[in-house]
Amino acid sequence: MKRVALLISGGGSNMLALVRDMAERDHPAKPVLVLSNDPAAAGLQHAADLGVVTAAVDHHPFGRDRAAFEAALLEPLLAADPDIICLAGFMRILTPGFVTRFEGRMLNIHPSLLPKYPGLHTHQRALDAGDAEAGCSVHEVTADLDAGPILGQARVPVLPGDTAETLAARVLTQEHRLYPAVLRRFAIGDRRPVLLP
Repeated sequence: MKRVALLISGGGSNMLALVRDMAERDHPAKPVLVLSNDPAAAGLQHAADLGVVTAAVDHHPFGRDRAAFEAALLEPLLAADPDIICLAGFMRILTPGFVTRFEGRMLNIHPSLLPKYPGLHTHQRALDAGDAEAGCSVHEVTADLDAGPILGQARVPVLPGDTAETLAARVLTQEHRLYPAVLRRFAIGDRRPVLLP
């Protein structure tokens, strides 16, 4: 059974979708740590309520010293000995050195149909471009932001009158379906993309 560490920064809704799916009897993975860069992240308590070990490394005291922050982040992460790391709303950009250490073992969920709209404000950018559909992607994390191999995508139509908020809410529903489906496949070594309608 693969050991999974999940990194969050806030409420952790994608983390919860993953942890709840891993609680199913037939799952090939189990959560061993939920780790946050914000000690006040609501997701930490949600994870603890589900019986998952939690830890936090506040990024604020490190200022712009990303290497020092990541060195501190590594302590609880390595102690948990994960086979797979899932970024689930983790809002810090990781350095190439950190990413390389876990190459081929780190996943991220992104709220766009990559390669469209890497980075932030994805829903507004889709609306501004007049896109007929939007969605989300799960990809392997590489040193280049939101550019790793795509392991799954789910699509939603852009509706008349959509705002960034209404579109984000519909995409989030699909994120909660897609990420668990990709993790199940990834945990058994299957990297074929999961495509949800």
